[in-house]
Amino acid sequence: MTLLAGKHILIVEDEPLIAMTVEDMIVELGGIPVGPASNVAEGLRLATTSPLDAALLDVNINGCRSDDVAHALAARGIPYIFATGYGRTGVEGFPDTPVIAKPYRAEALAEMLAALMSR
Repeated sequence: MTLLAGKHILIVEDEPLIAMTVEDMIVELGGIPVGPASNVAEGLRLATTSPLDAALLDVNINGCRSDDVAHALAARGIPYIFATGYGRTGVEGFPDTPVIAKPYRAEALAEMLAALMSR
């Protein structure tokens, strides 16, 4: 698949196995993974300094919400998706942000990211 061909996708995820799986998904879809960031500080650094086309943010990173990373991305005009196992209840304050439910498949992630970047 090449839905994400050449697109730089930030990954903010604190679970190493999930982060590695998402990296593999993005590569298989033709994208270029950025990160993964396993904490909010690293996520913020990458969100503010890296060339990015989109991002996938776990809502809860080591007990901290990834809201600051989302705000940094929004300030740069970079679209993002929240990933969570808790549904929309975990993303208060971001009513227009797409949410992908964990666990998710590569096809669902690709479709969401492609739609997000085509806006």
